[in-house]
Amino acid sequence: MNYFSSDFKLGILGGGQLGKMLLNETRKFDIQTYVIDPSAEAPSKIACNKFFQGDLMDFDTVYNFGKQVDVLTFEIENVNVDALEKLEREGVKVYPSSKNLRTIQNKATQKLFYLDHNLPTSTFSRFAYASEIEDAIANGGLKCPFVWKSTQFGYDGTGVKIVRSLQDLEHLPKGECIAEELVDFKTELAVIVARNSSGEVKTYPVVEMEFHPEANQVEYVICPARIPEAIAKKAQDVALAVSKAYNHVGLLAVELFLTKDDKILINEVAPRPHNSGHQTIEASYTSQFEQHLRAILNLPLGETKSKLGGIMVNLVGAENYTGDVIYENIEAIMKMEGVTPHIYGKKQTRPFRKMGHVTIVNENLNTAREVAEKVKNTIRVIS
Repeated sequence: MNYFSSDFKLGILGGGQLGKMLLNETRKFDIQTYVIDPSAEAPSKIACNKFFQGDLMDFDTVYNFGKQVDVLTFEIENVNVDALEKLEREGVKVYPSSKNLRTIQNKATQKLFYLDHNLPTSTFSRFAYASEIEDAIANGGLKCPFVWKSTQFGYDGTGVKIVRSLQDLEHLPKGECIAEELVDFKTELAVIVARNSSGEVKTYPVVEMEFHPEANQVEYVICPARIPEAIAKKAQDVALAVSKAYNHVGLLAVELFLTKDDKILINEVAPRPHNSGHQTIEASYTSQFEQHLRAILNLPLGETKSKLGGIMVNLVGAENYTGDVIYENIEAIMKMEGVTPHIYGKKQTRPFRKMGHVTIVNENLNTAREVAEKVKNTIRVIS
């Protein structure tokens, strides 16, 4: 099929920053794009051929949008899967598939999938209602501390809480949830796996993630991870096994724990471009966004090696600031060597909202990490 400068239409469900960065690549290749998002102010609005405003969880909205395009992809998991299933039955290509999205959307079914496929993950219990957790603690079936996760609609640290005592259960949402064993890990890692429908598979280098202690959000992504080669190989092997089990098309970001005794455990996955791959825009031969396009269009996959060491710093709204956004000291970080800011196009800031990211590239990863610290301490997202 001719995708370039043609009548071919690629549909994207979700018009946030991931969609906006994907659209950089569709514009590079002159691929026609339709985007739908609930917000009239969606960052992707400025970069697509046609923009539609609509509810991604509404069956008719997603179905009617999908009927207009040849291939449908998504940049957010919270979309109506029943509509995707019907579109697939009627011949629209949906990548990643509705089957995979249905499994991944719910954290309980995702965890059960790993157990069913003998993939390493932490132990967990599933609860239909949060109120059942207290009973499980009372009868000795569950011990604190553990990690509470809402099974659906969690993102960027929401829908996740470490429960150390019964008091921590107060004010939690009442619905379905899981309680995961609190893993004693050395570091959190991630591997992005790309796969096209011909079965060609490539992995990006293992990255290491440093988290904000309060917001439960990634602060730094470090590529390559500062781990021994044997551990990196083990992490990539686990990620490839996950990819094979899902048999996905597109990108699969596999988040992992490296335990104190050097075991690799799967935390969770995302079937799309991911925060742990933003440094690929500057640091890799093929960015994760170009790779996602190549994969879903069944084009040859690009080279995943890094040109340089890369670190990504998330730009999130500073605490106590809500309103029209100001990027304080952005000129100061732009003076620093190897530093590239990416601004997502969200006009309103609020505490911990993802507003952009900054990539730092350097031949020396330690130098890049020092510059990343300076960037983090210099720029502030305020109002």
